[in-house]
Amino acid sequence: MKIAIGSDHGGFELKQALIPFLQGRDIEVADAGTYSTDSVDYPEFAEAVALLVVHGEADAGIVICGTGIGISIAANKLPGIRAALVTTPQMAELAKQHNNANILALGGRILSLETAEACVAAWLDAVYEGDRHQRRLDKITTIEKKSCQ
Repeated sequence: MKIAIGSDHGGFELKQALIPFLQGRDIEVADAGTYSTDSVDYPEFAEAVALLVVHGEADAGIVICGTGIGISIAANKLPGIRAALVTTPQMAELAKQHNNANILALGGRILSLETAEACVAAWLDAVYEGDRHQRRLDKITTIEKKSCQ
């Protein structure tokens, strides 16, 4: 499995800490930046991660900014992306089980490393349930297609 990961300056430290965590689970990591704590704009990194996922160059992605809010909004602008902002392992698990979230959004200034790792693990270990949830995802896809016309 390959995970794309990206952050702005507010999520940089958490991103750097999550990379070895992912590698420890035998996951290949594509680091889409940023590469320092210098101030940057989160939409660039949300887009970089989302494009890797959309184009099949990564199986899924993780995006991080200070709160996770802005970067999740930006990632969700790309058709086919289902970025879920989570703050607990249960939210992360349900994001995958019910919404087949292909990008996990985290708040670097909100979550401890321990909680972030637990969220990532829960999301990675969860399995999409399909069934009634697929009907809802299909409706999201319909909305995306309408907005791109």
